[in-house]
Amino acid sequence: MHYARLALISSLALGALAPAHAQHGMGSLSSDASMALKNMKIADRNKDGLISREEAEKGPVPFIRAHFDAIDREHRGAVSVDDVKAYVASLQRKGAPAAASSVKP
Repeated sequence: MHYARLALISSLALGALAPAHAQHGMGSLSSDASMALKNMKIADRNKDGLISREEAEKGPVPFIRAHFDAIDREHRGAVSVDDVKAYVASLQRKGAPAAASSVKP
């Protein structure tokens, strides 16, 4: 239940941002981040609400895997939904569409 609610809130928030930032080349970033948030439940194998580096490397979250160190600003070795959203927001403030292109499928 907790993940479903977080995924819904996150996808709505990122979905609202996508059209505005698509004009600035940020649509791909929002799309990649939105997919990562949806796949966090699958990647979170121990169901603790966090994605460890190991879970990111093995799970279907290429955006998180590619940006793990930057997302993990507290250097705790794991990231949460809020961490991913904060990272995406920081990229959007910087207007960094190149960050999205670094994600490999």
